[in-house]
Amino acid sequence: MLAYIIRRFLLLPIIILGVTFLIFCVFSLLSPMERLATYIHDPSTLKNPQSVERLINKYHLDDPFPLGYINWLKRIVRLDLGWSQTANQSVWDAICQRFPATLELVLYSIIPVILVGIWLGVISAVHHNDMLDQTIRVTAIIGWSLPTFVFGLLVLFIFYGILDWLPPGRLSSWAQDIVYASSNFHSYTHLITIDALLNGNISIFLDALRHLIAPIITLSYISWAFLLRITRSSMLDTLRKDYVRTARSKGVDEHTVIHLHAKRNALIPVITVAGMMIIGMLGGVMITETIFTYPGLGFWAATAAQQLDSGSVISFALLFATLMIVGNLIVDISYALIDPRVRLE
Repeated sequence: MLAYIIRRFLLLPIIILGVTFLIFCVFSLLSPMERLATYIHDPSTLKNPQSVERLINKYHLDDPFPLGYINWLKRIVRLDLGWSQTANQSVWDAICQRFPATLELVLYSIIPVILVGIWLGVISAVHHNDMLDQTIRVTAIIGWSLPTFVFGLLVLFIFYGILDWLPPGRLSSWAQDIVYASSNFHSYTHLITIDALLNGNISIFLDALRHLIAPIITLSYISWAFLLRITRSSMLDTLRKDYVRTARSKGVDEHTVIHLHAKRNALIPVITVAGMMIIGMLGGVMITETIFTYPGLGFWAATAAQQLDSGSVISFALLFATLMIVGNLIVDISYALIDPRVRLE
């Protein structure tokens, strides 16, 4: 087990290095002038040819490709990601400021994705081809067939446009005054729902939760619909295995057969899909956050792309790729914990 984990950790820096190389290849397609725009605070600086030449030399933007990649990598290691014209602050500060909002949204979305998706997938497989199975499958097919932006707009139209229950944004204006302007509210985690509870302010907690419900529904419904289908297929395949038939023939209780013998083995492929899906949510929030004007990483990245803020877009891609790599490592380790055969390979 330890050797397996060590091997995975040794591969981690190599993979990250390969990803940074590919991202720099895309970045290097821009001209030195365009790349310089990602490092300067005042665009008027580009009007002075002497200043432009001096800054290009300073940031090594005219170096040969290998040397340019090394210098760019050094800045990445120092967390010098450049300047975001969209956020009007350094890219790193923009990421730190917006990441908690996205993390809060994703954390709450994981709950229905994992619990509902796996739970309904197991139920659907156990009740194969009966009315309950058919109902669950139709619900999953509808969810998986709808594009995120279509489903999100439907949720926004119904629950805000018609019913006026679930407003967009992250907080109401009165709650923003308390959270961001009042000295009585302390931000411990920058996750507003948790900070509200830590401050003992239930009204802020309920307001933040009210703003989160619609994005959570949009982000989780399509994901758990897909996870349900994967769980159902894997569970059906496992229930047909010889060891399950043997357990049943020996008179083992059906609950034990399903949850002890079949479910654990059926979850092995599900873990891969679920792990990548959860990490992928951090990248998929771009559409959801844009629809609901939720001020997280996705909304910022979408705005940066519209305004051709290449430094912000490249940094978002780098962050998302790193999270995907780390998530894949966590999935591999989880594989080893659940399936002993992986440890013995």
